[in-house]
Amino acid sequence: MRALAAGGTQHTVRFMSDPNAASRPVQAVILAGGQGSRLRPYTDDRPKPMVEIPGTGTPIIGHQLVWLAEEGVTDVVVSCGHLADVLQKWLESADLPVNVKTVVETEPLGRGGGLKYAAAHLPHPDRAWYATNGDIWTRFSLRDMADFHTERDAVATIALARPRIPWGAVQTDGFGHVTDFIESPPTTYEINAGLYVFSPEFAGLLPERGDHERTTFPHLARERRLAGFPIPQGSYWRAIDTAKDLTEAAKELAALGR
Repeated sequence: MRALAAGGTQHTVRFMSDPNAASRPVQAVILAGGQGSRLRPYTDDRPKPMVEIPGTGTPIIGHQLVWLAEEGVTDVVVSCGHLADVLQKWLESADLPVNVKTVVETEPLGRGGGLKYAAAHLPHPDRAWYATNGDIWTRFSLRDMADFHTERDAVATIALARPRIPWGAVQTDGFGHVTDFIESPPTTYEINAGLYVFSPEFAGLLPERGDHERTTFPHLARERRLAGFPIPQGSYWRAIDTAKDLTEAAKELAALGR
């Protein structure tokens, strides 16, 4: 609370504190070591996160770092692999909105092992952290996802997306009559969107090598300590896996005026 004097009259200004702010992560891991073979020739001379979305002039990881900063993140550990020196050189020369540290796996550890290795370099081991795959281009409130994670007392929370299927769908009635055609509708299934909130103890549950989605996640799910946060309807999300994804992302961002 602060008292201000104006025209001889004392006014009291109250600042409302956010009760959830202290539990939200301020650190994140970006997994950026994939070879991106389906994005060739774009990835012949650069790692997948360094591929630029046409029309933006910024690589995927650049968009991710800006978004993380907007969501309150101050420190990011980038786990490098394929053509790590190219990514490291760009990070060293770019004007970044967060503090960035890079780590390089000397041998393949798998996604779970890679997460564990990167998490060991986070500046606040006693605090929660975000993680994202280096090929995800999205915008939604990570703060809301962090609050969702805390409210459910989860050890790990997965962001869930409903991607659009690449084909047109045909809608029929109960008698088999075609009633409508829907171009690229969202799937009815939720998928792992490649974004996470992890409590501090999660790193200790990760394998030294291997895939956490086949080991740690099923274990937590059985114990009801794994949560799923649906990305809000209308929020942008796309995984950049192929050249077609780049083209579609450019069209979508142009339509959104970004």
